[in-house]
Amino acid sequence: MFSLEDKMNRKRIRIIYVILAGLSLLLLSSCAANPELAAPGVTLSVTPDGQPQQVTTGVQLLVLLTVLSVAPTILILATSFTRIVIVLSMLRNAIGTPSIPPNQVVIGLSLLLTFFIMSPVYGKINDEAIQPYVKNQITQEEAFTRAVDPIREFMFKQTREKDIALFMDMSGKERPNTIADIDTVDLFPAFVISELRTAFTMGFIIYIPFLIIDLVISSVLLSMGMMMLPPSLISLPFKVLLFVLVDGWYLIAKSLMISFMR
Repeated sequence: MFSLEDKMNRKRIRIIYVILAGLSLLLLSSCAANPELAAPGVTLSVTPDGQPQQVTTGVQLLVLLTVLSVAPTILILATSFTRIVIVLSMLRNAIGTPSIPPNQVVIGLSLLLTFFIMSPVYGKINDEAIQPYVKNQITQEEAFTRAVDPIREFMFKQTREKDIALFMDMSGKERPNTIADIDTVDLFPAFVISELRTAFTMGFIIYIPFLIIDLVISSVLLSMGMMMLPPSLISLPFKVLLFVLVDGWYLIAKSLMISFMR
């Protein structure tokens, strides 16, 4: 049972709540009656009699926000990041440590390798598009065209003709005479699926030596009658030892960088 003091405290709290609610209602009614007394803040209003220029500006702002929201995904898919992060993720599973290195380390290493591989492309964009535009030597449209060209050149080197033909056929376009006739809309998805194919091919090759170790350990345990002992528990130290002895991180990083230099 509650004491008399607890009941008094509860009554006081209820009275305070009632007073605060009354003051809030009084303040809201005063603000509604006198707009000058309204508290400062951000308001959102839709005016039915807006001018066409205002509507156009609003639409441009909406498009800009939409582009900014998907820009990170576009930038990631248009670089070497996709291949690198998939290979590193498959490497973790091949070793048998799906959570080591952590995701933060894998993504961070993938970003660093991406910046290193894409640095010549970014340097070319800066020299041919950004700096001339900053110095008012070219227009915005020309700067955008010059910025896209190095990225298209990079994607063309890593994309199979078969993948480009697939998307051009699906869009009903004629066979191009030069690479300039291929739209970026067709090149972009073709580049992504080419990167996925290359990444899975490299991941399969990485899996083979670790798979052999698993088979050997399983055969040895089976011949010794240790069927209740998980083979992965014994093979994990050997796979880690093999990866360290062959300097696996050096070989993986080197192979990834060389794969983009063809």
